Amino acid sequence: MPSRTKKFRGSRTHGRGIKAGRGAGKQGGRGNAGLHKYKFKSMLIYAPDHFGRHGFKRPAQIVQQPTSINVGELESFVPLLRIAQAFRQDGETCIADLSKAGIDRLLGGGRTARSWKVYVEHATKHAQEKVTLLKEPPQGA
Repeated sequence: MPSRTKKFRGSRTHGRGIKAGRGAGKQGGRGNAGLHKYKFKSMLIYAPDHFGRHGFKRPAQIVQQPTSINVGELESFVPLLRIAQAFRQDGETCIADLSKAGIDRLLGGGRTARSWKVYVEHATKHAQEKVTLLKEPPQGA
């Protein structure tokens, strides 16, 4: 227990006089009480957006989060790409169809040891600098 609480144990009014210290009557209510009545003016000044509706929440079924990976993660995704039959290798170059594996976006983080030719719906500018983007899905990948 904090020291002030211990100090006032046994005291009837805890140093607040007779009735003034009971409840929240002396302070005009607790919290946001009275914002539509006697605290209306202060609400207009300090929190004008407190009441009413604001914005629009899109339904969860409509909002789609794109599945994205970094360029540096391409090497670790090779087994997944092979299962989805979206990967083949021509010599040193790896050819992958990321959209076939369910990946929507390629980000530019990381580095790759091999050269990559990738088909994906969306790619960032940094990703385009690091890999070669194919305009249409590769055959046999």
